[in-house]
Amino acid sequence: MMLVKIKNLDLHLDYLRKWLLIATAIGVVAGVGAIAFYEAIHWSTYLFLQLGVGYTPPAPLGEGKLVVTGISRRWMIPVVTTLGGLLSGLIVFRFAPEAEGHGTDAAIEAFHYKDGIIRARVPLIKVIASAITIGSGGSAGREGPTAQIAAGFGSLMGQLLRLNTDDRRIALATGIGAGIGAIFKAPLGGALLSTEILYLEGFEIQALVPSFIASLIGYTIFASYAGYTPVFGWMSQQVSFHPITLLYYSLLGVLGGLIGILYVRTFYATRNYFRELNMPKWLKPAVGGLLAGIIGLFLPQVLGMGYGWLQLGMLNNPLPLTITLLLIFAKILSTSLSIGSGGSGGVFAPGLFIGGMLGTGLWQLLHRVVAYVPASPAPFIVVGMMALFGAVARAPLAVMFMVGEMTGGYALLVPAMIAVGIAYVLVGNNTIYESQVPTPADSPAHRFDCYFPQLEKVMVKEVMSTDIPVVTPRDSVKYCWEILKRRKLNDLAVVGGKNNAQLVGVVAKEDIVRLPLQQWQTTLVGQVMSAPPVVVAPEVTLDRALTLMADNDIAFLPVLAEGKLVGMVTRSRIIRHYLLAVQRVSA
Repeated sequence: MMLVKIKNLDLHLDYLRKWLLIATAIGVVAGVGAIAFYEAIHWSTYLFLQLGVGYTPPAPLGEGKLVVTGISRRWMIPVVTTLGGLLSGLIVFRFAPEAEGHGTDAAIEAFHYKDGIIRARVPLIKVIASAITIGSGGSAGREGPTAQIAAGFGSLMGQLLRLNTDDRRIALATGIGAGIGAIFKAPLGGALLSTEILYLEGFEIQALVPSFIASLIGYTIFASYAGYTPVFGWMSQQVSFHPITLLYYSLLGVLGGLIGILYVRTFYATRNYFRELNMPKWLKPAVGGLLAGIIGLFLPQVLGMGYGWLQLGMLNNPLPLTITLLLIFAKILSTSLSIGSGGSGGVFAPGLFIGGMLGTGLWQLLHRVVAYVPASPAPFIVVGMMALFGAVARAPLAVMFMVGEMTGGYALLVPAMIAVGIAYVLVGNNTIYESQVPTPADSPAHRFDCYFPQLEKVMVKEVMSTDIPVVTPRDSVKYCWEILKRRKLNDLAVVGGKNNAQLVGVVAKEDIVRLPLQQWQTTLVGQVMSAPPVVVAPEVTLDRALTLMADNDIAFLPVLAEGKLVGMVTRSRIIRHYLLAVQRVSA
């Protein structure tokens, strides 16, 4: 048994070594890519808004100076946003059309429908086009481009290392988490997001461990350059709480859900309108930029990401109520125009801005009217951010942790759970990421593994093989090899105990060929066998058995009844039965 445990440990170590190397490389690229994108936005903002418009948007505490300046050439706002849209459109549609829109959705689409493949040029084009869009005042965020940078590298690594399709998809998902975790200084939230954002209702659990590694490394590299202070400083450290406030946060959840639906539907209605517009694709982002710039003439707070304006509210210096309420709808429209027209940028920052302004507005309406409202709007802003975007992204858990990391703590998780839960239910299947699928069973990545309607009522005992050759731990490796070769098998069950009826392990061809040929006669099966894999009972259905094989990356399952080995079911036998069943149904 000790040899079995050691063998099993070796398999886990092989897995850990593989993903430690791959995830580390992805994390390094995510961190460096986040720095490059961060600086590209900085210089683009300096060129377009500071020099062109004479306007410096306020920055959050963790990213620069929180200074509100005037606008010396306000009339230049539509000119600059139009120029930014034009340049972005020319670059994207000339070199990488798939870089239009918000990059996270493109990465999700590649995971489900493109075998985890993203063209190598896409991340670079996405960085340039998105930096121009955001820096010129387009209403967009950083999450999509950064996710696509690291996801693209994960995909490229998968191709260069000749990983199988499943591993290539995991590398891509790992990149999503690493990129977002780095740029938002939210490694835990980023890692969770990579598993949650792919589905409306489900998780890609296999991506979790690699994402933890890559996200932590990406965060460390980026934060060592940009500073370890959370994006919004330490806003969530000391928050007073009273049970009655849960009613207020419940109301915030209701409003967040309703505004979230408006955000999603406005965004995709605008996107669909621009797709049908009869003009060159490269020109459409310029039109969207022009219209967004006109909104910015009257409400310049919609320009760029807008984090600085949220920060002012957190520091108890919110905008007037009328402006705050107008900004909710203006940001929805300007984001839809900037990105939906074919511009390049993320939807995370606009979603946080809309949710934060919603929280600010509700706080302003309540704090002088009812009791126990916090003295500062900060709690309402933070919870509003979590509720709205957690709902429309269909990733409530990840977004709660992300915003907690961005604001320096988790003191607001209790009210956030109320608000996010309500908003999540209200939003339903309205999602800002249209490439999400309902569950893993609905994804082409897992459909073959998870759902076989013809197999739901067929039990393992109906198709299992009972004529199974076996060996004992005391047999020689050479004897085992002769059986494998004669029966044209890849694996053999190893039995022991009373009457050799108990399954004690399995031995595979790979276990034997690792040994020098001259050692085959003297080496015993017990020295090379692996621990028994997952086993099934005869009454288990074939769809469940096939899913177990897929989850454990094996091609067969021993069948045990009352602790005794009674048969073996293989993937090939199940598939053969499935094909015959389909033929009978179709006849």
